Amino acid sequence: MKKINRRKFIENTALLTASGAMLGSLPLSDIKWKGNSFDLIIRNGTIINGNGTKEFSADVGIKDGKLKAIESLSSATADRFIDAKGLKVCPGFIDIHSHTDIDLIPNPKAESKIRQGVTTEVCGQDGSSYGPYNPKTIEKTKTRFQKEYGEEMDWDSLGGFLSAFSKRDFCLNLASMVGLGTIRGVVVGYDDRPATPDEMKRMQYEVEKAINNGAIGISTGLEYTPGSFASTKELIECCKAAPLKGRLYATHMRNEDNTVIEAVEEAIRIARESESRLQISHLKVSGKTNWHKADKVLALINSAIEEGIETHADRYTYVAYHTGLANLFPLWARDGGNKKFLQRLKDNSLLDSIRDYSEFKVNNLDGGWDGVMISSIGNNKLKHYQGMTIKSIAEETGTDGFKAAKDIILQTDNRVLMVGFGMEEESTIKILKHPNCMIASDGGSHAPYPPMNKSIAHPRAYGTFPRAIAHYQRDLKICSLEEMIKKMTSMPADKLGIKDRGRLEKGKFADVVIFDYDNIKDKAVFTDPHQYPEGIPYVIVNGKVVIDKGEHTGAMPGVVIKG
Repeated sequence: MKKINRRKFIENTALLTASGAMLGSLPLSDIKWKGNSFDLIIRNGTIINGNGTKEFSADVGIKDGKLKAIESLSSATADRFIDAKGLKVCPGFIDIHSHTDIDLIPNPKAESKIRQGVTTEVCGQDGSSYGPYNPKTIEKTKTRFQKEYGEEMDWDSLGGFLSAFSKRDFCLNLASMVGLGTIRGVVVGYDDRPATPDEMKRMQYEVEKAINNGAIGISTGLEYTPGSFASTKELIECCKAAPLKGRLYATHMRNEDNTVIEAVEEAIRIARESESRLQISHLKVSGKTNWHKADKVLALINSAIEEGIETHADRYTYVAYHTGLANLFPLWARDGGNKKFLQRLKDNSLLDSIRDYSEFKVNNLDGGWDGVMISSIGNNKLKHYQGMTIKSIAEETGTDGFKAAKDIILQTDNRVLMVGFGMEEESTIKILKHPNCMIASDGGSHAPYPPMNKSIAHPRAYGTFPRAIAHYQRDLKICSLEEMIKKMTSMPADKLGIKDRGRLEKGKFADVVIFDYDNIKDKAVFTDPHQYPEGIPYVIVNGKVVIDKGEHTGAMPGVVIKG
C-alpha cells in the first residue's frame, strides 16, 4: 500500500473540503440539470400545484409532453422559456361537466374553453351521449349529422365515438360519460313505462360495454325525456352493471326546484344501493321559494359523506341556468317523444292543464316570463328572438307569456333553448363554498365567429373558471385561492380516476395554466356572451403552448382520455 505523508494528506483534505463547500453553495438544479435540455421552462412563477397546499415559487420544466422538474432551473437549457414573473402557474382546469362533445368538429380550436384555461372536457352529460344507437335511429342520426357537419358519421356506439375522435385533431383533451337517457331511448324508446326484464338486461349490457370501451362514468338527465321515465330501481340496476372503475354516477337530478330535497335523497339512495361514486351535476336550488333549501341540501350531502358514500357536486358560477324551453312544460306532455309533445300543444282540451304547470313554474323565476330569455332558436325567421325574453316577445306579438312560449316551440319543432334566471347569489355562494363542490361550466364550446356564434349562448361557456377565481375567490373570498384551484384541478381528476393530470407534479402530463391573479376577469354577459376572458396569457396542453400571450397558436395537442 502506498503511503502518503501527513502534510500531503492535510493539503488534499483541504482541497476536497473546499470543493464540497463550493458544490453545496450551488442550487441542486444547477448540478442536476446543467447541460440537460427541456422543451419548455416556465420561470419565476408562483406555483399552485392543485393539491390545495400553499403556493410556492419555482420553475417548471417540461419535456416530451410531461412535467419533468418543479424546482429552481436557473442554469438549465430549453427550446423555449416563458417568464411567469408576477403570474400564477397551476394545472389545467378540468371541466367535469361539459357539453362540448361534437362542437370540436366545426371548431377544434375550442376557443371559449381553452381561453379560460380548460384543458380537459368531460362530455356525455345529463343522460345524453353520442352513442349507443340502434338500427332504427342510426340512419336518421347519420342524415342529420351529414347535414349539420358535412361529413359521414362512422360510429354507432360510445366506444366508436371515442375511437373516431382519437383520430381527429383538436386543442384540448376529451373524455365522455355514457348517458342512461340515450341508452333508454335506444332500448325502451320514448314512452313513459317500465323496462321489461329483457330490456333491463339490454340496458345493463350497454352500460357495461360503454364503460369497457372507455366511458369515464354514467350520467343521467332525470328532467329530460326519456331518462325521466326511469324508476329509481332501474337506475340502481343500471349503475350496478358498470365495472367498479367506471361506477361514477353523475346526475342531473329529477328536480332542482320545488322537490330538490327529494331529488337529492334519491340521488344518494342510488349511489348507496349501487355502490357508486356520486356527482350531483350543476347543484342548485332554483326558484325564489326554494332558495332557503340550500342548507338542507348541503346537510344531506354532508350526511352521505359521513355515511361513507363518496359524494361531490359541481356548479357553474352564474345564477341563471340554460336548457330547452320545453323544460318549462310538464313531463306528461312530453311523454312519447317530440311528435306527441307538439300534438298535445295543439290540443285545446289539454292547454289549461299545461298552462297551469308552466305558469306555476315560471312564476317562481326571478322576473317570471321576463326571467326566460331565448338563447338559440331553430327557425331562421325567428332569429331576432334570440336575446329577447318571453315577456318582451309576448308584448311584441300581442299575446301572453305562455302562448308566446308555446307558439315558439311549435314554430321551431321544439328546437329552442332558453336561459332561466332561477337562482340567487347567497345560495350559490353556499354551494360553491362546500369543500366537495367542483367548478364546471355545463356549457359547450363557442367562439365569436361563425359557425360557433350562431346562438346567444350562456356566458358560462366563456367565463366560468375565470369568474370562479376573480369574483368568488378574489372579490368575495369564499375560500383560499389554493382551494379554488383544487376545485378545478385535482378534485375533478380524483373524482374521474384520472391519475396523470390535475396536479403540477413530476411525471404527470403537462397541462398548465398561467394567469394574472390581479387582472383575471370574465367578460361574457347574458346579453353579449361571446367575449373571451382576460388575464390568462398562457395555456399549455400536453406540453404544447395553445394560448400564447393571449392568442390561439392553432396547436392541436388534445387527446381522448378513456376510463
